[in-house]
Amino acid sequence: MKKRILVAPLNWGLGHATRCIPIIRGLLDHNFTPIIASDGAALSLLKKEFPNLSSVELPSYDITYAKNSKLFKLKLLKDSPKLINAIKEEKKAVAAILKHNDIAGIISDNRLGVRHKNVPSVFLTHQINVLSGSTSWLSSKMHQKFIKKYNVCWVPDVEEDVNLSGKLGHIASFDIPIKYIGPLSRFNPSAHPIKNNLMVLISGPEPQRTLLEKKLLEALKNYPGKIVMVKGVLEKEQTIETNGQMTIYNFMTSALLEKTINESALIISRSGYTTIMDLSKLNKKAFFIPTPGQFEQEYLAKRLMEMNLVPSCKQDEFTLKNLKDVENHNGLKAFNFQIDFKELFNLF
Repeated sequence: MKKRILVAPLNWGLGHATRCIPIIRGLLDHNFTPIIASDGAALSLLKKEFPNLSSVELPSYDITYAKNSKLFKLKLLKDSPKLINAIKEEKKAVAAILKHNDIAGIISDNRLGVRHKNVPSVFLTHQINVLSGSTSWLSSKMHQKFIKKYNVCWVPDVEEDVNLSGKLGHIASFDIPIKYIGPLSRFNPSAHPIKNNLMVLISGPEPQRTLLEKKLLEALKNYPGKIVMVKGVLEKEQTIETNGQMTIYNFMTSALLEKTINESALIISRSGYTTIMDLSKLNKKAFFIPTPGQFEQEYLAKRLMEMNLVPSCKQDEFTLKNLKDVENHNGLKAFNFQIDFKELFNLF
């Protein structure tokens, strides 16, 4: 009988779910049976990608961003009791799942309560260090305390000096094993001819997702080329609107998204880590607009700009003129890194 592995991504934007797609594919290729566990849009996306797999709904963290970036930390602090309660409920849910299912392993992508002392448990994260401005030392220490409860930490990056996550995913020493498994992406580059001058990818928690959507719809009204926008709104049915030179999708499945990114000359998106991994794999030119107040995205955007790879700006400062900066940057390039899933899954 195939071993069952619980795969549980955090529902905070779509990045945690999408980077679990290659993990799930790897499990299937190596004769395991993945069980998907998440909530909200992350669960919906993975159910669309893997309709034949069993899935379980976990308690929601129900965290949203503040409209004002200056209130980001205050909002998270206010939501912390809700977060702690969700983690407790997660533990109960996992115990119930294990009671009724023979689970051989757990892979948690940033879900802090999805683990069990009797089952090999992996924590998947690019954030061993969690940036929070002047309190980064505290947020990092707290996060590391949770990570240490797992058997191993998988970091989707390379260990070498030239890497994607910088100080987020690299630490001098740690109490549990860290495996740098290489960048994770569900996509592959292909030689599709360029059909779109610009592709806009919007994702992330509300209300900032909607605020960026409105900002870009207004700013790109007079863009002279062909635009494809993906709003990152997971709904039951896919919708497609045409507005002048712009085609707008509510969401795309992986196959269509991969094809459309390959067919697009330039990508505008958040500087989320999963997006960076995807665009690196596809060797793309990009322009980043980090989520206001989101220290991790602001750090990654600044780092890639300083490396002369991708230009970026603040959300409220974006205009069409900013896109001219792309010409002076090199774009993202793939690491030639093959993930050894067989070695990783030996834990189970």
